[in-house]
Amino acid sequence: MAGTFRAVFLAAARRLKPAPLLAAGLALAAVSACNTGSVLSLQPAVDVGAQTAAVPQYQGMQRLVPSNPYMTQAAYPRMDEPMTQPEQMPASETDCRGELKRLGVVYTDLAPIHEGQCGIDFPVKVSAIGGVQMKPAATLTCDMAASFAAWTKNELVPSARWRYFSGVKTIHQGSSYSCRNIAGEGVLSEHGKGNALDVMSIELNNGDDIDVRKPGLFAFRTRGFLNNVRADGCQYFTTVLGPGYNYDHRNHFHFDIKNRKSGYRACR
Repeated sequence: MAGTFRAVFLAAARRLKPAPLLAAGLALAAVSACNTGSVLSLQPAVDVGAQTAAVPQYQGMQRLVPSNPYMTQAAYPRMDEPMTQPEQMPASETDCRGELKRLGVVYTDLAPIHEGQCGIDFPVKVSAIGGVQMKPAATLTCDMAASFAAWTKNELVPSARWRYFSGVKTIHQGSSYSCRNIAGEGVLSEHGKGNALDVMSIELNNGDDIDVRKPGLFAFRTRGFLNNVRADGCQYFTTVLGPGYNYDHRNHFHFDIKNRKSGYRACR
């Protein structure tokens, strides 16, 4: 019986055409290679406008791409160039760096950035403010870095200690320097000048990770904390926007130091 079954099986196998099977196998392998390689390795397409350059759905650490209105395909993070030779800085830039050191800011001087209408003449890349880490490191003008450091030291950290009895471990940011226009206005965003920073979440030393998105109805402590740091930001920045202002700002706080001739501050 076993011999008969084996003979029938071998005869059937000889009648099969290997070419279609081989082609199907190669096609399956090609699809698998595409799904595990080229597709997943691409960064998400960038936004053009007021929304953060981070991926739309916040899930812990952001995977970032530069937001560039001239790009039409998937973009990748720009490569920072460290300053290789001392640049002749104006006195205001030298004084500002002295303020950064006084505030305990850990930073690196970068080479000038010039991208069309966007850029920073004397950029700094901030990786920490005292014991508070900045993830990922933020590329900013020195003035914006100093304003943000002062807010962090004088408002954010004390508020966390008061509300949560804990220090701040990490600020997770979604966009610092990023070449893009304000959505629907055709005007260069303050991100394109290095004067803006988007905060996605605040991680505390006790393990709490406070998402900036609008808290639930009964999250009294979180709501109080976020309301405090948002309102106090108006003393340090000329623009403070966040959840509740519009859909684009639903998942982050936007801080900038836009220079308005009227001296008007937009805090919403």
